[in-house]
Amino acid sequence: MDIKQLDALTAVAEYGRFSTAARALNTVQSNISTHIARLENELGAILIDRSAGLLTSEGQVVLTRARRINAELEAMRDDVASMSSHVTGKVSLGIIGATGRWLLPALLDDLSNQYPDVEVRVIDSTTTALIPLLETGDIDLAVINTPLTHDELTTSPLFEEELVVVTPSSHPLASEGDRTVDFQELQKHKLLLGPRGSNLRDLIDTAARQQGVNLSTLAELDGIRLAATLAFQGYAPAIVPVTAIPAWALRGEWRVLNIESIPPRLVGLAIRRRGMLSPAGNAMRDALRAAVRFQAPSIEGLIAI
Repeated sequence: MDIKQLDALTAVAEYGRFSTAARALNTVQSNISTHIARLENELGAILIDRSAGLLTSEGQVVLTRARRINAELEAMRDDVASMSSHVTGKVSLGIIGATGRWLLPALLDDLSNQYPDVEVRVIDSTTTALIPLLETGDIDLAVINTPLTHDELTTSPLFEEELVVVTPSSHPLASEGDRTVDFQELQKHKLLLGPRGSNLRDLIDTAARQQGVNLSTLAELDGIRLAATLAFQGYAPAIVPVTAIPAWALRGEWRVLNIESIPPRLVGLAIRRRGMLSPAGNAMRDALRAAVRFQAPSIEGLIAI
């Protein structure tokens, strides 16, 4: 087994065709076929369904390992290249959208000033979508909702932020202006909430149950910014973190209501338990924490940890 075989499998998984994978690797299709066949012979399993161009279940298992190996190889190259104090290399960060909106400008400015030769890739997504990318090595670090229980990932806290209700000004909840509401009042209305089983939804539902309340949903949305946007557009009230509300939104036709007896959302930094961060990854981690500490004092309802 060698790296070219693993690269061939990864390319076929990404592009779906042997010919396209060959072009991506600057080789010919026959080489891709040979690498895959030898890998299958060594492992004693069919890894790709040739008729569909899709990986088999065995192929998916090998792909996960191959991506981790490639991530470690990339980190090794970066380690050697960065033996001096000059940090170089590539780093991939996953970040939940509502946090990326306010954190990325300061973070990217800091990285470009301190580490101009570090190449940065950012993926904006949900916690649910980012965890598999971190598992497979497609990203190096992820800013996600916590807590997280996972055998292969570990988290450390970054900040906590208050949860609020964003409601259209025409909605009955907004009739008395900006104020604090309790769960007994919220249960009378259909809300925009995250999907059941997500960290944020679990936090909200647990707090509501402690008050003897089951909340009703108009829709479950796997995306905080989407929930906030729909609330801004007048569809229904949404429970969102305070940082999901951009400054311009405070001038619109809606109200922001505090919620009684609900704990803050906790956001943390997740990395893989196995392996080490590259110098570029360490630079990203340090810059993330610095950016949070820099921004936190200017954001009401957010506390750096």
